[in-house]
Amino acid sequence: MATETIERTYVTDEEGYLVDPESWTPEVAEQFAEQEGIALSDEHWAVIRFIREYYDEHQIAVDARFVIKFLDDEFGYGAKAHNYLFKLFPYGYVKQACRIAGMRRPRAWSTG
Repeated sequence: MATETIERTYVTDEEGYLVDPESWTPEVAEQFAEQEGIALSDEHWAVIRFIREYYDEHQIAVDARFVIKFLDDEFGYGAKAHNYLFKLFPYGYVKQACRIAGMRRPRAWSTG
């Protein structure tokens, strides 16, 4: 039986964010994470899935405060959830988490 590999192409902007979030795949996430020097753990993937699910439902990237609430609800980090988000993505939510999850660069957000 022959195995067929299907490769998807994607386009990024000048900062490396996907132009079309619909072209995202887990393989794209792995590639972006590698570029950022991040080895994706189960907790990284939980955040990425949350970002993707929010996008699928609302067609916009989720604000960091909702991701922080998710981390608290999901893992019980309480007041430390904000710090934990930056432990997972040390160069910021927008710079790393949104990019790895395949979001367009949010226009008016800070890095937190």
